[in-house]
Amino acid sequence: MLYPIGIQSFSEIRENGYVYVDKTGLMYKMVKEGKYYFLSRPRRFGKSLLISTL
Repeated sequence: MLYPIGIQSFSEIRENGYVYVDKTGLMYKMVKEGKYYFLSRPRRFGKSLLISTL
């Protein structure tokens, strides 16, 4: 099992067979029902990956 540690590109994760937990439903809800979000997470915790997935 390969974990995408330090990878910030959704396309790279898909193309190279890394494990990815699909949270598309939650992101859709966040975009449609929310207003503004402050992504307060430590370094290397998926902020850039989330944005590239959206």
